[in-house]
Amino acid sequence: MIYNDTITKAEIPGTDRAEFPGRKIIAELRLPEDTDSVDANGVRAIAALADPTRRVIFESLPQGPRAVSDLAAAAGITSSAASQHLRVLREAHLVSMRRDGNRHLYSLDPRGLSDARDYLEQFWPSALAAHAAALREAAAPGQPTRR
Repeated sequence: MIYNDTITKAEIPGTDRAEFPGRKIIAELRLPEDTDSVDANGVRAIAALADPTRRVIFESLPQGPRAVSDLAAAAGITSSAASQHLRVLREAHLVSMRRDGNRHLYSLDPRGLSDARDYLEQFWPSALAAHAAALREAAAPGQPTRR
């Protein structure tokens, strides 16, 4: 669900819906019934990256593995809050974790981005067709220009 500009939960069929008093629902994301499908995984990855704090954490990882405390500092949040965000990113297959002694090191996981790309690619043919139609319409002689 999207509350204001933040997705706090992607609703999965068959689960109880959490309510958040005092927050206005402006959109809902529903995962396909087959929650292991590429579409469901793609939606899950997109939903995870919709949160600005998770994007800061995610964007801190291309340089290589980082500890929770480093990611928390980069995002300006506590390590506990960072761990919660990292759990969402891990469930979306956007990050992976390995232990190094008593530290958890996080790295980018290409599976989530691949799933998001595969999900979005299905919309390209219709988007390109609509764009081509708009260009043809705009270029048609004798037609008034819309503003």
